Amino acid sequence: MHQFSPGAVPEYDELPVLDTLGMRHSWDFFGRDDQYGTLNFLTSSVITSALSEATEGVVVSLNLPITEPSPPLFGREPTTHTFFTHDRNTWDDRLDAYFPQGSSQWDGFRHVRAREFGFFGGQGGDPATDKSWLGIDQWARRGIVGRGVLADVGHFLQEAGAPLQGDIETKITTELLSEVLEAQGTEIRHGDLLVVRTGWPTLYRSLSGERRAMLNKLPCFPGLFAGEQTARWLWNLHVSALITDVPAVESVPGNPQDGSLHRRLLPLLGLPLGELFDLDELSTQCRGLRRSNFLIVSAPVNLPGGCGSPSNALAIF
Repeated sequence: MHQFSPGAVPEYDELPVLDTLGMRHSWDFFGRDDQYGTLNFLTSSVITSALSEATEGVVVSLNLPITEPSPPLFGREPTTHTFFTHDRNTWDDRLDAYFPQGSSQWDGFRHVRAREFGFFGGQGGDPATDKSWLGIDQWARRGIVGRGVLADVGHFLQEAGAPLQGDIETKITTELLSEVLEAQGTEIRHGDLLVVRTGWPTLYRSLSGERRAMLNKLPCFPGLFAGEQTARWLWNLHVSALITDVPAVESVPGNPQDGSLHRRLLPLLGLPLGELFDLDELSTQCRGLRRSNFLIVSAPVNLPGGCGSPSNALAIF
C-alpha cells in the first residue's frame, strides 16, 4: 500500500491518455505494479478517522441474500444449496453454481480489461492461468474499511415526485448526484467510500416474474451515466470506492457513444466498484439519525486470483 495525501493526487485532466483508446489512466501515479488503486487512499489516518463515525452502536448489513436477484442476471445460473449428513448428528451443506459476483459484490481488477492495453496498471496475462496478480485476494488480505457517505438518489427522486423505475434505463448524472449531496448537506472527504442508493433491489422484487425473466434476457436498469464526466467527478473527489445497489453501477443497456464506465473506473483509474449492495435499511437509519456518514467494514473473500467477491459488508453508526 502507498500513502497518498490529498495534495499529491493530480486532477483528472492532468492524468495521461492512452492514445488509441483516448481515455485517461492512473497507472503511472499509483505505479504499474500496484494492486489497490484508489484503495490506497484508505491510509491509516483515514481509517482511524473513519472509526469515529461509529457512535450509536447500530450495525446494518449491506448484503442481499446470495439467492437474489432472482432469477439471476446476465445469464448466470441459480445457486443450488444442498444439505447432507455425515452421521446422525452432523449436517453439512454445499453450494453449486455459485457466482461470487451474482449478488451483493465487489468487482475486482481482473473483472474488466482496457482492451489491448490490459488490466489495471497495464497488466496482461490470462486470468485463468496466472493467479498471482490483481486478484481479489489482494483486497481480502487488508480488508476495506473507511468512512461511507450515502447519496440517497432514490429517496431524493421519490420526494421530488419522479421515482425511479426498476426496469427502465435511467442515467444518473453527476449533476443529480451533486444535487442530492447538497440537499442532504453531505460533505465528501478524501478517501470516502461513496454509496449511491436507488432502491433498485426492492423495485426489482415488485416486478412480475415474467418481467424479471425478460430482464434476464434483455437487461434494462438504472445506473450512473457512463460518460467521462462521471469518471472525472469521482476521481477529483478522491473517493476510495464506489458502491451502488444497481446491477452494473452504470445504466444498462447503455450507449456506445457514452462508453463504458466499468472500463473508465476499474482498469484505467483503479477505482473499485460495489454492485447490488442492500441499501434500504441504510437509508432508513440515515434518515432516522439525520446523518449520511457512517463506518463501512467489508471483508472480501480470500479467493486467490478472483475476479470479484461477495461484499460481506457492514455499515456501523
